[in-house]
Amino acid sequence: MNKLLQEAKALQESIVKDRRYIHQNAELGHDLPITTSYVVKRLKEMGYEPQIITDSAVVALAGGKKSGKTVLLRADMDALPIVEENSLEYKSTTGNMHACGHDSHAAMLLGAAQILKNNEDKIEGTVKLMFQPDEEHLYGAKAMVKAGVLENPDVDAAIMIHIFSGTPAPAGTLLIPCGGYATSSADAFHIDIKGKGGHGGMPHNSVDPLNVISHIHIALQELIAREMSPSSTTILTIGQMHGGNASNIIPDTAFIEGSIRAFDNDEREFMKKRLVEISKGIAASFRADATVTFPMECPSVYNDPKLYEHVLAINKDLLGENGVDSFDVAFPGGKMTGSEDFGYISEKVPSVMMAMSGGSPEEGYPHPQHHPKVNFKEEVFYIGSAVYANTAIELLKKIK
Repeated sequence: MNKLLQEAKALQESIVKDRRYIHQNAELGHDLPITTSYVVKRLKEMGYEPQIITDSAVVALAGGKKSGKTVLLRADMDALPIVEENSLEYKSTTGNMHACGHDSHAAMLLGAAQILKNNEDKIEGTVKLMFQPDEEHLYGAKAMVKAGVLENPDVDAAIMIHIFSGTPAPAGTLLIPCGGYATSSADAFHIDIKGKGGHGGMPHNSVDPLNVISHIHIALQELIAREMSPSSTTILTIGQMHGGNASNIIPDTAFIEGSIRAFDNDEREFMKKRLVEISKGIAASFRADATVTFPMECPSVYNDPKLYEHVLAINKDLLGENGVDSFDVAFPGGKMTGSEDFGYISEKVPSVMMAMSGGSPEEGYPHPQHHPKVNFKEEVFYIGSAVYANTAIELLKKIK
């Protein structure tokens, strides 16, 4: 076994302890006082000088004793507003749940932090540790970028790991998407329609916004059917439509909300442009006004092809050929139609997103992310810590 992997395995008990504490105290969004305090305390115990740079976001530096580049390691820390249905001794006590594995990510990065501190003389440059809040709203990484997480020192490459349950791959297997887009973008849209309210018995004196949103809903489906290539994997979803509160009254206003997802940035921008044009055009044809806003706009995660080759080779050397597999195993086509706000990092610096199996159905882990009964095989967490630390150390030798 690789020496660094042995070091990580020796920390397994500590990594699990960290994960269980964070799991039990699951917090939401950008305000994570318990989680942040715990992470800061643990980093200080290791000899770090962590900083809180915005909201509950924590940054710490390892290495720096030798000149070189800077590699960023990212873990998210926020939970979901889901009531846990597991019967665990460390079951969440907050009414929220780490149903997406962010507790595991944070614990694995804390394990990596200890390994890096123990091997600081081997770091040919600097490793920046990024503990991020508010990934579930696809906003935390954006806020940290704005707060300067990629600066002082400037980041040259970035790495993340996401754990998954219910995958066909055995627990502990590393799954690395190939170079190119690894996740879809996510753009939430809100369409406000302003009409003219009135009595249902005199519709000719009104401009019915419910009629307008109905036509917009139907027309937007044609974007996929008639304006996108058959090979496109772009998705447009209408999640809600609201207007009115009485059966015999035509309301003044109505609104639609939904989302656009795409892998290709040109397709993403085309969809957003056409959504605005269609909404405004249909509204105008019925004498109404439409206002379109995009309250959330998250780019795709892009795995840098050259960095991907380095990361693949590094981890095959660490874990062996059987320890690393294709992302296609869990996600047919090698891409994830879900979104990840690590995209805000990957659009700024060369980046690679990795995934790790946290258990297969055959191993007793049948539930997927965001399920109230999802859980992850703790015995493999040390592998994630080793991957984080070793990838950073070895990358710094390669990206001179």
